[in-house]
Amino acid sequence: MSALKVCGMGLAIAGLTLAASAQTPGMASDGRIRVQLMAQHAVTLSAEVAAKIAAIPVQEGGAFRRGQPLVTFDCGGYRAQLRKAQATLEAASRLEKVNTQLAKLNSVGELEVAQADGKAKEAAADASYMQTVVGKCVISAPFDGFVARRAAAVYQFVNPGTPLLDVVDAGPLELRMLVPSKWIGTLKPGSRFTVAVDELGASFPAKIVRLGAQIDPVSQSILAVGEIDGGAGKRLLPGMSGWASFR
Repeated sequence: MSALKVCGMGLAIAGLTLAASAQTPGMASDGRIRVQLMAQHAVTLSAEVAAKIAAIPVQEGGAFRRGQPLVTFDCGGYRAQLRKAQATLEAASRLEKVNTQLAKLNSVGELEVAQADGKAKEAAADASYMQTVVGKCVISAPFDGFVARRAAAVYQFVNPGTPLLDVVDAGPLELRMLVPSKWIGTLKPGSRFTVAVDELGASFPAKIVRLGAQIDPVSQSILAVGEIDGGAGKRLLPGMSGWASFR
């Protein structure tokens, strides 16, 4: 984008400042916009089984890799039920196979064959269900990231839905802000701006990556999402805030 075009855009936005500042939340009288820094993925991991926590090998602030076990449960009882279901399935499958062979010799009727087939399918469903339950005894990291908060402890018994860890991804942070809806005529993906981060007392170059899909009819504002250029934002953390200047 040429310097002339950037300058023109800045003048156009400045001209709209007085009209929009009275309505747009987080907008200063000089046209700056309040910005919140957020991780692209922030997730609360919760238990999916009723069990005692056996291990949480990550600490608050610690980094992890995608697929790494974050929480492990003591699931001895569930594994025993799985073995029982698998044994029942094996017996039912053998009975089904024998009855099928006997049916060819007219030694059993169709009813016996159908019953054996039904029991085999039921046993297969039970085994599959228990395999799914046992698979939930380890919670693995959904992405590369960091632990923001630990809400549970080792040896604690938890029920399904109990929050365990708050995690955020390690990717580039998003800059979220509300801008006057009248700006969408000049503010586009790729538009440049500067963000001054309060916590660091430093400014970083940034750009708009996308705009929201809906205008708020009350405040006449629209969501704008930006990102810090390159590796300039390595010192930034989710939750920081600041001011975006488009001049």
